[in-house]
Amino acid sequence: MSEKEPILNENEQTEQAQTDELTKLIATIETLEAEVADAKEAQARANAESYNAQRRMEQETEKAKKFALQKFAKELLDVVDNLERGLEASEKVGADESVLEGLRLTHKSLLGTLEKNGVVAVGEVGEAFNPDLHEAVGVFPDAEKDTIGQVLQKGYTLNERSIRPAIVLVGA
Repeated sequence: MSEKEPILNENEQTEQAQTDELTKLIATIETLEAEVADAKEAQARANAESYNAQRRMEQETEKAKKFALQKFAKELLDVVDNLERGLEASEKVGADESVLEGLRLTHKSLLGTLEKNGVVAVGEVGEAFNPDLHEAVGVFPDAEKDTIGQVLQKGYTLNERSIRPAIVLVGA
């Protein structure tokens, strides 16, 4: 029996060593699984952050393209105003009809070009007053309340953003 006892101890030791090794392997597997989960989460966050950054960049680029013409368009509005004043004055003094027709066509062409590029005139008599698009500088007694009675200077928008408010007289 004394010979069997060391064999049992040896079997027990082998079993204990296998159990210890198995416990270590399970712990290693659990650690690796946690690291894989963390890596997957970090990758998902990085992908989301990259996607969001790309989307923001696309939006900013689109906005920059949309409003790149703003300064140029605003400067052209002075040309439109001067052309309209010249046309008005020419009509009052009875200028040659061919000259008037040339001025009208030039004015129409300029407005058409501006409209093609998103510049639209705002501020017509009878429209409802909108403080985002119109600047009231006085009262027009014959107009209805909060309605434009007279336009002193046309306003313009570029892609629905005001680049110059219409200067108007409003009914009280």
